[in-house]
Amino acid sequence: MSAKQDIPPGDHKLRSNVLGLFESSIMGIAGSAPAYSIAATTVTLALTVGLFGPGELFYSGIAMFGVVVAFHYMGKHRQNAGATYIWVRNALHPILGYLAGWSLVTASIIFGMVSTVPASTSLLSLFTSNDKIISNVHWTTLVGVIIFLIMVAIIAVGIKFTAKAQVLMTVIELGLLWIFDILALFHHPKTHHFSLNWFSFNSIKSYSIPSEVLGSTQTPFDVKYVTAHGLSAILIGAVSGAFFYWGWDVTANLNEETKDGHKTAGQGGIIGTLFVAFTFLLTLVSINLVLSDATLSTSGSVLSAFAAALIPGWFGKLIVVSVLLSTVATIETQMIQVTRTLFSMGRDKTLPKSLGKVHTNFKTPWNATLFTTIFVLLFFVGSQFVSSVNNIAQSGVAAIGIQICFYYALAALSVIVLYRHYVLKSAKNFVFLGLWPLMSGVFLIAVLFKVIPTLTHLALWVGVGTVALGIIPMAIFWIQGSAYFDKPTAEERRAHL
Repeated sequence: MSAKQDIPPGDHKLRSNVLGLFESSIMGIAGSAPAYSIAATTVTLALTVGLFGPGELFYSGIAMFGVVVAFHYMGKHRQNAGATYIWVRNALHPILGYLAGWSLVTASIIFGMVSTVPASTSLLSLFTSNDKIISNVHWTTLVGVIIFLIMVAIIAVGIKFTAKAQVLMTVIELGLLWIFDILALFHHPKTHHFSLNWFSFNSIKSYSIPSEVLGSTQTPFDVKYVTAHGLSAILIGAVSGAFFYWGWDVTANLNEETKDGHKTAGQGGIIGTLFVAFTFLLTLVSINLVLSDATLSTSGSVLSAFAAALIPGWFGKLIVVSVLLSTVATIETQMIQVTRTLFSMGRDKTLPKSLGKVHTNFKTPWNATLFTTIFVLLFFVGSQFVSSVNNIAQSGVAAIGIQICFYYALAALSVIVLYRHYVLKSAKNFVFLGLWPLMSGVFLIAVLFKVIPTLTHLALWVGVGTVALGIIPMAIFWIQGSAYFDKPTAEERRAHL
């Protein structure tokens, strides 16, 4: 696993020098999907921390940014479409690296299944107000499959075309969202008045969730925990915070296809995350100002209720366009994460080597894309018509939170090991290569220990079980002699500034 082996020529080389800093930053924003994350996760966040959602996202953002910085520096050390899968392997151990990559793959596949329905219903709602059509499983499934296939086709054709589509969708998404946010700041009367307590570390508290609310919202959390304050409350809410921010790391998986990928991909992740954090805080504060406690914690569509309270009528429905574009954009970026990681694993022969080949003309991971498409569509269609598959898919939301915290924590700790010889060389190095990533990694591990006992049994089985399944292919390809599982060399375990 030398540096030269990371990006081999020929059939295993993606098209290079395609994305610039602007496109990379847009990819980071699209990956986190501000409008979709707010629409899909605000109710769960409100159920766990009430009006303290802005503070929760602020503190979760600080922790997340430590991971962003870690990715930036590890990308300087080595560019590889597998990103976390390679970096954790080199810094810590091949087993941890493999499971980190596998966690990203499973989380992204689960996300592809559960997010396609919101994209479908959002599109249908733009053309009809007939609830029977919007909620009809046959219509939502058909439209969802069409949307997914269109996104796959864009990805398969090439990253350049994908980037152009992402720029268009993301600019419109953010523009519409910010318009409603600005309107909310000048909206009168306000349901709540702005309070700095929404950001107060000691004021943040979590709430036990009544069973009747659990049933009506399909939240993945159980009622095993009681009201908590301060750090305990922040840790409970952070699994939602991780889901809010998750996705910016698509910039790292595209580093082989980015101009000056050793620095541009990491910079794109930083810029994208800053834009996303600003949008989250602005929108959550705006929602708090406008919506009542009851609406905030029970609304089936928080952003629609938010827009309707500001501008009743057809103009308010434009928020649906923002959510739709955000959902489609993040489905696309998660597919990129999956296919690039599977491509890297196939190239290293830690999965079938056919996954590591690229299309002759498009220079995209064609086989990995085809495999992922078939797999996701089978489970997506199955989840719409088979109740047991649907229950698994719904529990997958919490499962994603577990998997995100797991592989982000490993990445944060890895940068410390890779740059261990530089950590004490300067104050800047101590903060960005040591202290901040360490605190982020410990925070995410603490989130896992705090949240896992609060999950339903099915959510826990899906979250942990799908990661554990990775042990099977790992053992098979380890026995077959993949060089990935060799002990990392001293050169691989040491990065240079």
